[in-house]
Amino acid sequence: MKYTLLLLAFTWASILPAQQELFNGRNLEGWTIYGTEKWYVEDGMLISESGPDEGYGYLATDKHYQDFELTLEFLQEANGNSGVFIRSTVDGTKVSGWQVEVAPKGLHTGGVYESYGRGWLIKPDAAKEEVLKEGEWNTLKIRVMGDQLTSWLNGTEMVSITDEKIGQGKGSIALQIHDGGGIKVKWRNIRVVVPE
Repeated sequence: MKYTLLLLAFTWASILPAQQELFNGRNLEGWTIYGTEKWYVEDGMLISESGPDEGYGYLATDKHYQDFELTLEFLQEANGNSGVFIRSTVDGTKVSGWQVEVAPKGLHTGGVYESYGRGWLIKPDAAKEEVLKEGEWNTLKIRVMGDQLTSWLNGTEMVSITDEKIGQGKGSIALQIHDGGGIKVKWRNIRVVVPE
């Protein structure tokens, strides 16, 4: 099993081209806003913030991504309940797809949640909740290959799941603002690598 995982890691690394910047640090070119929550650029950072409607909000890539490795940094201010959706589509503010959670400590950052479907598919072990650095920048990495999804937070593997339904998914990468209001999250260095 260990040999197989090493072989898969080597194979992935050997086929990866250069990283692509998803966020240019100047504007939201290449992204579409869904909902009335706030998405804006400030000092080279992408800011997501609850608006007056205090509803769900999404910022999705115009391009669809199937197999990829995504890395980004986030800093939670106020209530940091957010997430990164993969292979997702948004209709109004209803999203279809899978969320890799970004949330305050103890609320399963790095876990995988299926919205409007099966709910939580996998949560990190309780001890891994301490990997999140509150009030500081954190690095999240998500690798999606076929029906396998793996997440890392600050270099620690949080979860890995193999799921046939995820494997059949198609769509965008999307950032989320949770409903309820009072949420503010900063993002930067959003990069994706797509195998050739």
